[in-house]
Amino acid sequence: MIDGNLPTDGLKSNESKATRWTILPADVGQAALTEMSARFSWMLSNGAVTRVGNFSVDDIDRAIVNLLRANGRTTNQQIADQLGLTAATVSTRIRRMEDARQLRVVAVSDFSAHGYNVLLEVAIEVEGRPASEVAEELAKLPEVFAAHLVTGRYDIDMLVALHDFSELSEFMMTKLAGIRGIRSLVPAIAIDVVKYHFDVAPIDVPVGK
Repeated sequence: MIDGNLPTDGLKSNESKATRWTILPADVGQAALTEMSARFSWMLSNGAVTRVGNFSVDDIDRAIVNLLRANGRTTNQQIADQLGLTAATVSTRIRRMEDARQLRVVAVSDFSAHGYNVLLEVAIEVEGRPASEVAEELAKLPEVFAAHLVTGRYDIDMLVALHDFSELSEFMMTKLAGIRGIRSLVPAIAIDVVKYHFDVAPIDVPVGK
């Protein structure tokens, strides 16, 4: 029989009932399996668990991700202490999310710390060549840190980082001009960065939370 509401990969026995469960033996009967299925369906419908494709994210997963977002160097033990879990549980859940490609812990460089003081967004219209080929060539330029194929009037949208405005002329007139297929482009200079979290995807939050 399942004890509690959320499956959690082996929580401590003294944790809250809402996050405690009991592992069933391999020869569990059909009635118990049916109950497990019914309970999990209830959790999905009531927002305790969010399904992303074939992968399910629950409140504990979200809490782990939030702590890693705040500090990517947080250890499994530190996360476990804050959430009332075991370090083994945290490690298992992180590995499960990584294997499902729902989580990736990376180092993000600060532009200004590396001397990049000019950020550009460039919209590009392509002609006479597949936009995907042009985008791949643009992506090879060291100044380009993001390139997207988009809908609408323009075919490609890219983000560019330069050290200062003295590099702008060479980048626009030499590097971009040397790429075949660019019909027109419209650069826009960023005057302020309000939010820069392009490497972080939001995790679905249950309705009502």
